[in-house]
Amino acid sequence: MSASRIVRSSLLASLAFSAAYAAEPAKPSKFTWTTSSPQAKQHLLELQKNIEHFQFGPPNVELARKVVTADPDFALGHYYLSVVLPPAEGQAELDKALELGKRASDGERRFMEAAAGLRGVQTPNDPRIQETITKLEAVAEDYPEERLVHVVLGQLYQGSNQPQKALKAFERCERLGPPSPRVRAFLANEDLLKGDYAGARSRFEQVQASLPKGAAPFAVRYGIAFSNLYEGRVDAALESLNAYLGEYRTGGLNQGFPEVFIWNSIARINLENGRLEEAMKAYEKGFESVPGSGLPDDQKTIWQGRLLHGRSRVLARMGKQAEAWAEAEKIKKMIEDGAEQGKQFWPFWHYLAGYLKLEAGEAQAAIDHLQQADSNDPFHTLLLARALEKAGRKDQARQAYQRVVDSTNNGLERALAYPEAKRKLAAFSGAAASKS
Repeated sequence: MSASRIVRSSLLASLAFSAAYAAEPAKPSKFTWTTSSPQAKQHLLELQKNIEHFQFGPPNVELARKVVTADPDFALGHYYLSVVLPPAEGQAELDKALELGKRASDGERRFMEAAAGLRGVQTPNDPRIQETITKLEAVAEDYPEERLVHVVLGQLYQGSNQPQKALKAFERCERLGPPSPRVRAFLANEDLLKGDYAGARSRFEQVQASLPKGAAPFAVRYGIAFSNLYEGRVDAALESLNAYLGEYRTGGLNQGFPEVFIWNSIARINLENGRLEEAMKAYEKGFESVPGSGLPDDQKTIWQGRLLHGRSRVLARMGKQAEAWAEAEKIKKMIEDGAEQGKQFWPFWHYLAGYLKLEAGEAQAAIDHLQQADSNDPFHTLLLARALEKAGRKDQARQAYQRVVDSTNNGLERALAYPEAKRKLAAFSGAAASKS
């Protein structure tokens, strides 16, 4: 999944349960919410319940609007509204929330200021993610029983390859209560990292069974897909994502954020499993949801770049090297034209160039590019391992495969890369044993 979706999902989850403390007397270990409106509190509680049960879309926008109508000066209400609105519309509400936050409680203000730094993040290596984590850790230190902070920290830890910190944060959320289907789904990811794929799938399915009709559980559907990919069950993985696509549409979520990210995941799974025609169709189908969406123009451009990236890799796998490079050159120009903002995408260009060179049988050229790709991305590392092995650099290849297996970056990249890396390591071990 894309970083923008990771961040947006994190912000939505982080809002859950926050207003539950509004009706309580102020306590040093929790935030004090700055609204005295019973209606604002009630609507916020309803919105929280929806979020924690994976119910999103237009009804949440309506609830958020009711919050700010009941108390136009409630900073957190405007913050909620900024999150559930389409990105292009949400900025004005975020600005209002931050301005009102100057007169809000200390914890409320600091949380919003920290989380606002995530807006516009598009890549998992964006330094703003760690900057936000650092700020929220300070808030959590001052408000140790404020569940809101631990929820968002847990998701940010999980999305930035810090699984042990994520586990502790989510376990703390469950201890603080009330129990949350969203948090239980995120906790199931720990089973994936342990290699208990059937156990993880069972936990995800239990969460799914507990949800109300109309839920669109991103973490559950993707978790089930990952558990199947680890076991080589490609059709089952695709079935889970197609189910989520239907839920996303039925819930009206595509009115807020286009469904392109789901299609890109479907395309990626097809691509890496040799289903090339299906992959190309999925990349193109997904992008159809972007031009008419409410995304800002710069984000539409980024998704156009992702379409070109996907098409280039599919063409390379089809053996159409000239066409693949023509698409790749378009991406390179987009990055160059992006100047300072484009710099964050250079590792993904080198990943693409390495992918194409490897498909063309140019192992050393692939290595040169892949060594400049994202070293924290398990799939980028898998490609480097393949290139090193093809170049006859067996020890270095084995070390790269080992880095894939040791990775705790729990997402689609690892689910696609891990099974092959594990098989390769076993083969290296078997070859070494036969020589001894």
